[in-house]
Amino acid sequence: MDNLCCFNSVYSRVVGGQSSCSSGKGRSHQGPVKYGFSLVKGKANHPMEDYHVAKFVPFQGHELGLFAIYDGHLGDSVPAYLQKNLFSNILKDEEFWRDPSRSIAKAYELTDQAILSHSPDLGRGGSTAVTAIVINNRKLWIANVGDSRAVLSRGGVAIQLSTDHEPNTERGIIENKGGFVSNMPGDVARVNGQLAVSRAFGDKNLKSHLRSDPDLQNADIDQNTELLILASDGIWKVMANQEAVDIARKVKDPVRASKKLAAEALNRDSKDDISCIVVRFK
Repeated sequence: MDNLCCFNSVYSRVVGGQSSCSSGKGRSHQGPVKYGFSLVKGKANHPMEDYHVAKFVPFQGHELGLFAIYDGHLGDSVPAYLQKNLFSNILKDEEFWRDPSRSIAKAYELTDQAILSHSPDLGRGGSTAVTAIVINNRKLWIANVGDSRAVLSRGGVAIQLSTDHEPNTERGIIENKGGFVSNMPGDVARVNGQLAVSRAFGDKNLKSHLRSDPDLQNADIDQNTELLILASDGIWKVMANQEAVDIARKVKDPVRASKKLAAEALNRDSKDDISCIVVRFK
């Protein structure tokens, strides 16, 4: 059920350790760009561990769209911290306008250091992150750590703008740091037999074998740029990029599109928490 606070708050407020709103929407004040989001708790027997940011804000004479999915594990303290702090750490860097990629990468590193040093409890769990910054509805900057994903639709064609950080693809780096990759328990590759991603915020007990530096990509928003999908792996485990784009393109209202993607993931028996943001540029 939609909650009015989702439509008006800078962030969806956090109540009782999880997002109080399951869906919401908003729009740019400078053009036709609109966004919608939907969050659905998975079937696992723990509180919702996905958090998000979705908003347009004025900033130093410009308008920024700030969008993020934070997919937590071993608790929700790290994604909740990221929701409150990661974008502010990016934007307070003095070099943001001159070199956005450097500011974003630096903020990811500093935020992870803060999580690890903040308290013993905060750093015990962890979180992936995929962030998108839309500058004046003309330029898009994407950064990610982990396996949440950013997919752009340009002329109906799905373009992945993030890298899935999976243990098997970064096995050499993990082993060079003294760790190992194992498919036990289960059939999913895990760092030291524990974590199914090779990069994450937090995870203090694995950090010597994990990275938290993001992959960064940027794209121009032109007349062929239709929409952007940010989602946690609760979507991508059961849906290909092009399938998600095809579903979202058929629905003009981005909040309805995000709900439809979440519903389709559930129909395909996704058991993880599902979080999805759709930004429609035209």
